[in-house]
Amino acid sequence: MSNVFLLRLDSPIGRIEVVADDDAVTALTIERDGALPHDGLPEQLNPVLERARDELTEYFAGARTGFDIPVRLDGTPFQRAVWSELARLGWGEAISYGALATAVGRPGSARAIGGAVGANPVPIIVGCHRVLASDGRITGYSAGQGIPTKLWLLGHERIGFAA
Repeated sequence: MSNVFLLRLDSPIGRIEVVADDDAVTALTIERDGALPHDGLPEQLNPVLERARDELTEYFAGARTGFDIPVRLDGTPFQRAVWSELARLGWGEAISYGALATAVGRPGSARAIGGAVGANPVPIIVGCHRVLASDGRITGYSAGQGIPTKLWLLGHERIGFAA
């Protein structure tokens, strides 16, 4: 089994925990109600996490608009297809659930798309906050404090949305 490394950092949306193996980031969690999944474990950094810390710090400072850190996304083939499409979106770009469904060859499966988006193991790095309803509304967000976290991320990237 490969080593597991752990980093925590403060951000404008709360504490963030990043987990990596020897080669890639495998999970990112935004604090919910003051807690992170591995709060009881000590941090253990490696070069991947040091780079993740630097890139996330630059992102929150507005100095970085994309991520270069390697990520490993473990999920079903459908989930990985959705996350791959999300990873193509750049800073300030948004997509609807329906357009995302069409992009992965599953038109009409917006609800399944929503489930895959919500299961994204590395929010922010793979920008699941950039997915909106077809009319531009915010329908939900599973990371951090939910919609308030998504509102902050959308505002940070100057992505417009419908009220």
